[in-house]
Amino acid sequence: MEEKTQEEIDMKKVICFVLAAALMLTLSLSACAKSLSGTVATNGSTSMEKVIGILSEQFMEDNSDVTVTYDATGSGTGIEAVANGTCDIGLASRALKDTETEKGLVATTVALDGIAIIVNADCPVDDLTVEQISDIFTGKITSWADFGGKGDIACIGREAGSGTRDGFESITKATDQCVLAQELTSTGAVIAAVKSSANAIGYASLSAVEGQEGIKVLTVNEVECTAENIVNGTYVVQRPFNLVTKDGAELSAAAQAFFDYMISADAADLITLAGAVPAAQAEAEAETTEATEAAK
Repeated sequence: MEEKTQEEIDMKKVICFVLAAALMLTLSLSACAKSLSGTVATNGSTSMEKVIGILSEQFMEDNSDVTVTYDATGSGTGIEAVANGTCDIGLASRALKDTETEKGLVATTVALDGIAIIVNADCPVDDLTVEQISDIFTGKITSWADFGGKGDIACIGREAGSGTRDGFESITKATDQCVLAQELTSTGAVIAAVKSSANAIGYASLSAVEGQEGIKVLTVNEVECTAENIVNGTYVVQRPFNLVTKDGAELSAAAQAFFDYMISADAADLITLAGAVPAAQAEAEAETTEATEAAK
């Protein structure tokens, strides 16, 4: 038998060492992936219920040792929860205010959402302008007779601190001026109130009203509230869905992984399925539009 040279023996030792090291690294990475565990606490916007629900369900399916909780308290409360450290990720259906960013809070947009203007299914009105919506909610117009209907208008809105209310009032220039028949604490409650009153008008997340019976979604300035019109900007009553974190505060491994998943391309189809527009899609289409305009 031919004897191996010392060089060949040394080379085999090196190869064995490299293979062993690679195997240990693989096993280590696998163990890390499997070790993702714990609870991720989210808190905030009731309008983001469908989005956070579908994303957390998929994430927990992929990471069986992780539990994601969702406390539907409203945007303002969710933002405050991040500020005082009682939740991992806040959910806000509005931009952060200066007083909130001054606390070190950071918003990351995960999706865009239309604020649908809704009336009872029996209401004869199909379209309103932004100015007419503002006049209705501020009490300048009080009767459906002004639009060919009948009866006094009952405005249904959200509570102070709601991201939906903040977005709606900002766009309609009705901040702190709304005259409401009912001021409710959730998106679902607004929809239910409009369903039950023939003269009601309200506002709610597009993702929440799709497929709902008993209500009608109005066009605004003759533009439908659709994902396509939200992306191209023709439907003006829209706002961001934001993930809120605190600058400098380190998230747990599970919370960071969930955050990264929500803003990744892997989550886009689920966000669309939930009725919202993925932020990445909106950004890409905006860049395409800008490039097209620049080329003209």
